[in-house]
Amino acid sequence: MSPVETPHARPAPSLAGRMGTAVGRFTMYRVVLVVLAVLAAYSLLLNVLGWLTFGIPEMLAHLVLCLGLTYAANRALGALFRVSPHTESSLITGLLLYFLFWPSLQPMDLAGVALACVLASASKYALAWRGRHIFNPAAAGAFATGLTGLNIATWWAATPAMLWLLVPGVLLVLYRTRKVLMASVFTLVATAVITLELLRSGMTTDMGIYQALAQRPVLFFVGFMLTEPLTLPPRRRQQLALAAVVGVLFAVPWNLGLFANSPEAALLAGNLLAFLAGQRGAVKLRLAGTRQLTPATTEFSFEPARPVRFLPGQYMEVDLPQARPDGKGRRRVFSLTGSPGERLVKFAVRTAGPLSGAKEALLALRPGDEMAATAVGGDFLLPRDPRRPVLLIAAGIGITPFVSHLSSGGLRDRDAILLLLARSADEVAYAEELRDSGIRVLVWVADGSRPPSGLASAAANPGPGDRLVGNRLDGETLAALVPDIAAREVYVSGSPASVASLRRAAKSAGARRVRTDSFSGY
Repeated sequence: MSPVETPHARPAPSLAGRMGTAVGRFTMYRVVLVVLAVLAAYSLLLNVLGWLTFGIPEMLAHLVLCLGLTYAANRALGALFRVSPHTESSLITGLLLYFLFWPSLQPMDLAGVALACVLASASKYALAWRGRHIFNPAAAGAFATGLTGLNIATWWAATPAMLWLLVPGVLLVLYRTRKVLMASVFTLVATAVITLELLRSGMTTDMGIYQALAQRPVLFFVGFMLTEPLTLPPRRRQQLALAAVVGVLFAVPWNLGLFANSPEAALLAGNLLAFLAGQRGAVKLRLAGTRQLTPATTEFSFEPARPVRFLPGQYMEVDLPQARPDGKGRRRVFSLTGSPGERLVKFAVRTAGPLSGAKEALLALRPGDEMAATAVGGDFLLPRDPRRPVLLIAAGIGITPFVSHLSSGGLRDRDAILLLLARSADEVAYAEELRDSGIRVLVWVADGSRPPSGLASAAANPGPGDRLVGNRLDGETLAALVPDIAAREVYVSGSPASVASLRRAAKSAGARRVRTDSFSGY
């Protein structure tokens, strides 16, 4: 193929891309924390306006107790177990308990809330497996406190007046955590079951749906509790099945002696099912070495304390206690680049400045230094049918999940085309792996420079690579490059802005199904 000259290779910005980039500046933990804090402030405003009638002294005392005690308990338990506590996690737990228990100044009520705070914090350490808590801490604390009789969770956030900010807040959290589909399954199942029960009692369909969504904690539960990352199974289909099961347990009345239907009981049952299906426990990673892939990209190799189960295309969440505080917290998600059969765990990061706290912490690691992997998951997997042709489109560091597919041999006998977009030739990462892949590789270099050796223009050096030059990849150009795109399953990986634009281009070119994997920044 001759070089393609076009005035159109940097993805055009879109509303979805700009929104993804803006939200991606913060980790999911920070987004949840900020949304809950805004909702807490909003609840105080509603009380002042008379829409809630708890009383400002009761609400302030309740808020201070929940936040202060979960923070203090988490710090104390962290020191006891000799681990670095996650401050954002403790504050999120405190805010959740604020919305679960009725604000009150009665001594017994306060004692019950205090117990729930301590038990919630303790569950992260006592009810954990290899450093990963099994149950949602707030649900565990509320459930255990209910058994003592000191206090019982009322989930008062399920109040019609709260909906004005609760709905957009939940949608923002679900967008950031990419759990909209899972949340939809739970909401539909739970709402349907609740509505049917209310219809049997004589209520109309409209009122039944309204009561399910406005006066039951369906939205709060799914937005802030069910979709907590550390207590979910790793695969999407597992998450969807879990959402349906928990939806039934949440909505159907049941009683088993001491245990009766409650949102926290339904969530704990779901947490147990998720634990049995997922990567059980955190894994200690010891740095084995680094490799400079390009002047702006570094690969990190770690030796895990025990084998890590993952599939090519999945990601790993790591905890970087060494990172300086910033808007994104300590935890980061990286696509794994190695093969599941390898001894080492590998991922690559763009390390050009300005550096975030996480990148500084990674670059400061020396061989033998340790950190923890807290979760593995993702569904950026190749089709099960090896006869299904694929088009893989990577923008910059978005090449990483595809490298895992290459190193595992998943593309060896498959009809595959890989299109890599890079700012310049010296930013083409994993050039050797791409050159030796055996699949057709198209390298789109925005500044017009020649790609690395072996990935040059087919007109100059016939081989697996073609050189493309321009400023933006649009649907018309993509259709010309891959005429049979409609017959291929398309995968797009990169920054949110790039993914949104490239997905739009693929759809415009005739792609029927496009799977995406966006990196929100580190």
